[in-house]
Amino acid sequence: MEFQKDNSFFTGRLKSIGFAFRGAIKLITTEHSVMVQSSLVIIMIIAGFVFHISREEWMMQILAFGLVLGIESMNTAVEKIADFIHPEFHDRIGFIKDIAAGAVMFAALAAVAVGLLIYVPKFL
Repeated sequence: MEFQKDNSFFTGRLKSIGFAFRGAIKLITTEHSVMVQSSLVIIMIIAGFVFHISREEWMMQILAFGLVLGIESMNTAVEKIADFIHPEFHDRIGFIKDIAAGAVMFAALAAVAVGLLIYVPKFL
């Protein structure tokens, strides 16, 4: 069966949204790191309601969640493509995968900093 692109604006966008949701579900249900990060997102949302964080704090928290999950998604895609192209260990593939994992670390550190800035004053 050959792929045929839907050139209609409305139905094409609906299909794209469907593909995005399917990809998000696959990511959440198959990748352990995303499962952990999604669990942390839920915990932080609950904490936001418990501590009555401000609108600005909600915005920063939501942006931090989106950053981490978005970068983690791209890291997973890079790893899957690299493993598909070269299933055996290879130094160059390992280098590429390490760089993608490093991007996740930067995003996670930024999210931790946001969380500390929001919640540490609530405890002091």
